[in-house]
Amino acid sequence: MHIVDINVSAAPFLAGAKWSFVTRRVRRSNIKLLNHDLAAAETGDLVLAEVQEIGSHKRLQLHDGRFSILFPKDRVVLACGDRFAEDQFEGIAVLSADGADLLAGGGVVGHMRTRNGRVGRPTRLSVIGRVADGEGRVINLADVALDKVQGPRPRRVIGVLGTGMNAGKTAAAAGLINGFARSGQMVAAIKATGTGSFGDVHHYEAAGAAKVLDFTDAGLASTYRQPLDCLEIATRTLLTAATDCDIAVVELADGVSQVETAQLLRRPGYRALFDAFVLAAPGALAARGALHWLSSEAQIAPIALSGLMTQAPLAVAEAEQLSLPVFSRETLADPATALCLNGLLACAEREGAA
Repeated sequence: MHIVDINVSAAPFLAGAKWSFVTRRVRRSNIKLLNHDLAAAETGDLVLAEVQEIGSHKRLQLHDGRFSILFPKDRVVLACGDRFAEDQFEGIAVLSADGADLLAGGGVVGHMRTRNGRVGRPTRLSVIGRVADGEGRVINLADVALDKVQGPRPRRVIGVLGTGMNAGKTAAAAGLINGFARSGQMVAAIKATGTGSFGDVHHYEAAGAAKVLDFTDAGLASTYRQPLDCLEIATRTLLTAATDCDIAVVELADGVSQVETAQLLRRPGYRALFDAFVLAAPGALAARGALHWLSSEAQIAPIALSGLMTQAPLAVAEAEQLSLPVFSRETLADPATALCLNGLLACAEREGAA
């Protein structure tokens, strides 16, 4: 790998590079230099790397919402970050001259610590340098984030939780978004935690959200291993940015017992940001366990169930024994369901004011 002096223009090295999803807010005209102090890398730092060996991630999510197939020797602009994904990788925001791993297709690079046995090794990269401005200051996603203003939020905020990964959270969120939008309301769709990726954003847009935001807009490549105060401020920032909408549907990544999710939900101030929660689950037993955890650990009582289990009538029948309505994505997308949920929220508001 050819190492250049920090004062040499970055332009020749960036020519033809593929810019990942997490870099979409970056103004490229500010990029002038490369910084080779990889040991000083922090989460959110922009990184120029070269693909050395194709692994699990064979495509990169680009800044403009397209996929690009990856080839050896491709140069890519990513963000250093952590990742928590039970069905893929756990990784940390560490860079090394010996190489790094593509932890997520949305453009998160770091060092893999563990991986699910059902997936291959990550795509391997060599790090050319951290991207810097004309004064040698490394550019971080936090530099291009929304202002951390905490003001009014949408009138109503519904959180979508899950029992774990792949429980059907995004499908439930998309159903809610579509139902409220079809009932005539302006809906903000927000992904509050997770790892940078455009998959959920695309689902929200397709469902009819008037405004779509995620934690990368708040300056985070990933929310794994980030301070809780930082994550709470990020959620408040995103809600404030959506204050012109009637309702916000906010999805939290992974399951309710994932470390950051669990700690956030235990915070009274964080819970107070939400008017209600919907729980997604793959089956009734998982739902029962999550409901018990939410009640005992976070004093949360979801108003409805959804998720993958709604694809199986027998699973729905079992879940209905939990004394909560069980809604499929299609049912949530019905404006009549949105009106019903609005009614439930209005009743709760009146009871809270009494």
